[in-house]
Amino acid sequence: MEDTRNEDLQEDITIESTENEEVTEKTEESPEPIAGEEETDFSDEESEEESEEKSEEEQDDKADKKLFKKKQKTDKKQDAMKEKIEELEDRVKRQMAEFDNFRKRTDKEKTAMFETGAKSVIEKILPVVDNFERGLAAIPEDEKGKPFAEGMEMIYKQLISELEKMEVKPIPAVGEEFNPELHNAVMQVESDEYESGVVAQELQKGYTYRDSVVRHSMVAVVS
Repeated sequence: MEDTRNEDLQEDITIESTENEEVTEKTEESPEPIAGEEETDFSDEESEEESEEKSEEEQDDKADKKLFKKKQKTDKKQDAMKEKIEELEDRVKRQMAEFDNFRKRTDKEKTAMFETGAKSVIEKILPVVDNFERGLAAIPEDEKGKPFAEGMEMIYKQLISELEKMEVKPIPAVGEEFNPELHNAVMQVESDEYESGVVAQELQKGYTYRDSVVRHSMVAVVS
């Protein structure tokens, strides 16, 4: 009996060991991949990559939009600055032109005022010159050459010289054709020496100051 039991136990142990070996072999073998699970994993990875690409594209689009807006603002500011600069330049040019015109007008007015004042002074000096000439012409022949007469002659020449420096010049008269802008005809005379319309006699000297008449010559013209 005991021998029979021992044999049965050994058979059971042998069966169990055989089963355990089969189980271990099955576990050691690599499990076959399930098709559905592998496809699901790939699709998830692809969706993640696509979402990442989309997010990157969106970020790039946002960055481009920001740059575009920033550029637009910069361009607007630059255009506004250019317009302001052009406006200021135009204003400065106008002010400079106005100032230049004012300066020219002022210089012209000053020159005119100076010439008017100079003419006024010259007009007052000319009668003195006339009196000098009359006084020198009235000196007797025997008195000419004496110190007093020579002194008067020197003063007269000095006065004429100063007037010439001021561009005051006598107007040519005798032998010149009558010019109403320079001469003032007070009488007509007959003459064998000069033709008709020519100044034959000067009654009072005329003078010009810088090519403008200060006093007309008083003349007699051949009829």
